[in-house]
Amino acid sequence: MERSNFEELVEKLERQRDELKLRAHLAKAEARDEWEELETKWDRLRSRLKAAGEEADVASEDVRAAASILADELKKGYERIRQRL
Repeated sequence: MERSNFEELVEKLERQRDELKLRAHLAKAEARDEWEELETKWDRLRSRLKAAGEEADVASEDVRAAASILADELKKGYERIRQRL
């Protein structure tokens, strides 16, 4: 391989490396932000489940329904993070 072709290849690889490094950093930041949001939802879910255990059956059905929605959001969020990593 000629020196100039080799240098071009190295430069191209360096640009790709820099781009991927930046994208990886941004993906980590996005995953961290989403994780923090999911942690807030996790805390709400735990709180609602605790409330469901302490309330009457009729009220607890409403709490369970809300908790089910939160649980689904958490499941989807965790999967998005898993795919990024």
